[in-house]
Amino acid sequence: MNGIGDAQAVTNLVARYAELVDTGDFAGVGELFAEGVFIGSGAPVRGRTAVEQMLRDSVILYEDGTPRTHHATSNVAVEVDDGAGTATARAYVTVFQCLPDLPLQPVAAGRYDDRFERHDGTWRFTERRVRIHLVGDVSRHLRA
Repeated sequence: MNGIGDAQAVTNLVARYAELVDTGDFAGVGELFAEGVFIGSGAPVRGRTAVEQMLRDSVILYEDGTPRTHHATSNVAVEVDDGAGTATARAYVTVFQCLPDLPLQPVAAGRYDDRFERHDGTWRFTERRVRIHLVGDVSRHLRA
């Protein structure tokens, strides 16, 4: 892959992360970071098992097995260095949540700064840095 194809593959990984978190598939998120590091508000977490466990320890899941969230990712900008087999992406994220007794509302907003590498023709995360700038009521989304 090169050019538009590579940028689309990286964009698809950004979208896949949101889908996996919102469906409560933390093992799937861990798989995305099998060779990568996740840097959020706590200590950096590296690798499949550690990323999955971090999410299980911090995100509240409900009876349907999901966190009842919707991660809306926008303003995605991808830059590919074809010769190096690396890419970066920047994106905004807004996390919405809705529960039977909690009206639909944004609970957090910020940005992702991501790094990727191409390995055997397939793109994968090497780093995700999450910077949340605006925080609403996350009491029903995150464990204290």
